[in-house]
Amino acid sequence: MSFGEPEGFDEQAPSRSRSRTFGVRVRPRIALVAACVVLGLGLIGGAVTGTWLIGEPGESGTRDTFAAARGLWHNIPVDQLFPPTVEGQGAGPGGSDRAWTRIAVAPDSGCQNAFDPLLRKALSTVGCSRLLRATYTDATQSYVTTVGILFTKADAAATTTLNKRFEDEDLGSRDDLMPRPYAAKGTVAAGFGPEQRASWTISVLTDAPVVVYAVSGWADGRTVDAPEPAAEAMKSGATTAPAQAGLGNEAQGLADRVERGLRKTVSSPTEKTS
Repeated sequence: MSFGEPEGFDEQAPSRSRSRTFGVRVRPRIALVAACVVLGLGLIGGAVTGTWLIGEPGESGTRDTFAAARGLWHNIPVDQLFPPTVEGQGAGPGGSDRAWTRIAVAPDSGCQNAFDPLLRKALSTVGCSRLLRATYTDATQSYVTTVGILFTKADAAATTTLNKRFEDEDLGSRDDLMPRPYAAKGTVAAGFGPEQRASWTISVLTDAPVVVYAVSGWADGRTVDAPEPAAEAMKSGATTAPAQAGLGNEAQGLADRVERGLRKTVSSPTEKTS
């Protein structure tokens, strides 16, 4: 599935690889040579896809692979980025299981009009190479959640700076910086607009030019007067409506699993996509 050409904001947002063990009887020099051969073959076979999330700071080529990762959305099928079904073992309130079904993938709209003004401004420092979005519903079709993956134009330094700003200023908890949902016509999310946003989460990755977010609400289209960030709604003893409904878990659970899937997909040298 094609997501179209990149659009910008200014139009009128895992485990590390381990060296293979060759056995305790192999002399250190031989093991080192063998390890270098395997590493070289791995880099050739995996190319950028197998290295963008595992480079150590200061390693030769890390900066290039970080930048190249920005265009990986061209080659990864939508079903790998946003699986048709997502299992969330232990993702619900009290460690209950969750399951989500994808009901819509956003068309090729880029980043234009995809964010509220203040969030758009906050993300403008990293730019927008491509924004991908999908909306899911839970097993009971009581809740709807939009998940977004923003591939930015930023380098590692700018990404780290944005991540620090989000943490230092607690930007992810401000309700005037909530992501917008994707309301798909003809689905249970048809009425999922800005006034229906109940809980949300935003994660600025530092090891890739990516921002992952999710925003959740009720499927019946009810408005929400006091939305609550997922981190607050998931706290033990929280009594707000979004917390009691588990909407913080909906947003955080889906965002986490989409992010994990993205990392797994792009860090696997055996994955071949077209």
